[in-house]
Amino acid sequence: MTFLLTLLAAIFVLGPLIALHEWGHYIVARLCGVKVLTYSIGFGPKLFGWTSKKSGIDYRISALPLGGYVKMLDEREGEVAKDELHLAFNRQHPLKKIAIVAAGPIMNFVIAIALFWVLFMTPSEQLATKIGQVLPDTPAAIAQLPVGDKIVAIDGHEVQTWEGINYRLAGRMGETDNVSITLQSESQASNATKTYQAPVKTFMQGTSQGKDALTSFGMLPWQPDIEPIVGDLSADGAASRQGLKVGDRITAINDTEIKDWISATRIIRDNPETLLNFMVLRDGKSVQLQIMPQGKKDNLGNDFGQIGAMVAQSEIVIPDAYKATVVYGPGESLVKSFEKTEQLAVMTVSSMGKMLSGMIGLDNLSGPITIAKVAKQSFDISWQMVLSTAALISLSLAVLNLLPIPVLDGGHIVYYLIELIRGKPLSEGIQMAGLNIGLLLLAGFMVLAIGNDISRLF
Repeated sequence: MTFLLTLLAAIFVLGPLIALHEWGHYIVARLCGVKVLTYSIGFGPKLFGWTSKKSGIDYRISALPLGGYVKMLDEREGEVAKDELHLAFNRQHPLKKIAIVAAGPIMNFVIAIALFWVLFMTPSEQLATKIGQVLPDTPAAIAQLPVGDKIVAIDGHEVQTWEGINYRLAGRMGETDNVSITLQSESQASNATKTYQAPVKTFMQGTSQGKDALTSFGMLPWQPDIEPIVGDLSADGAASRQGLKVGDRITAINDTEIKDWISATRIIRDNPETLLNFMVLRDGKSVQLQIMPQGKKDNLGNDFGQIGAMVAQSEIVIPDAYKATVVYGPGESLVKSFEKTEQLAVMTVSSMGKMLSGMIGLDNLSGPITIAKVAKQSFDISWQMVLSTAALISLSLAVLNLLPIPVLDGGHIVYYLIELIRGKPLSEGIQMAGLNIGLLLLAGFMVLAIGNDISRLF
């Protein structure tokens, strides 16, 4: 059942993005006077579809849902009647060819901007960007960032939400440098700020790989002060099997004093398959236990520990000082959606460069399995998360398709730019050699991405 729901979530999110990407190629081709033969969602054998009586276009859904294509009249792919030569793609001006090929990725950019625009226009109550906790032995601790101060900028870029802070920090993945954190203190004048320099070394790699950017950096938003008292136990969990009982108060783990439940869960999550020494208070007496968290994997394949202990549920009240209502008008939302799209596109390209240069590992590359799992998880959270996930995937599709690899849209654009400059296209031999190289590169990336996906399952 989980597999089916994951598959349906992936189809629901990816299907429209692929369809609209191909529609971009399709509509611009028709506007440019090129005859379209087939509009397909998916590759391989045709599952179902119809042929337009007016245009003769074969609209179809195909078996392999890993993309789609628009087949146009082209002398390189078959004989073309003399009275239709002017409708053939290969006979078009290079600028028309570029427009047709670029229309798909541009459509994905438009989708991302539109979805982000809807999300920015939706009023939301969020945690204020005040630092709630600084973790020891982290860049934030080294920079001595004060708890309670409001984060207003990262590396000179204004931030208004914790999501924005997370993205800015994630953009520094793999780097060794200083990160500039600009804070505003309530104890000073309203416009008084101070900038701190926090040193990072191979950020989010090594022992920090798999942790989110905020945890790796060491500054967290406000978190509720929940007493570290066990409220329930999973019957098959490590905690139950190794002696923890309901009502136990966790006072220390591996000699680290525990004052709240979240601190305990952080240590447990960071130590899968590692024997931990627990000190608990039971009926007024200290009891020592050894518990090994079971190793689990999240949707991105990162390992985390779990012992099967739950806290007793209690009402969580967020202090007013740590609340913030974020509201943007239509115009401001549109500006912010363009800014966010630009920021994430640059971060995506930068991450690719870092993988190729070895700054970050190739295991960060994700394939269709991970994308499907993330899509499913977004449905479990909220409709806003579904739109956000769709926007991020659409943006990734746009950037990836614009890479100058011959088999992708970006590679074709390079060919047509060369044709525009030379006044004639490259020889068929050179183009075919480039396409073959592109296919090999793309196949290699796909094998690596799917291999990473599979490794995350085990």
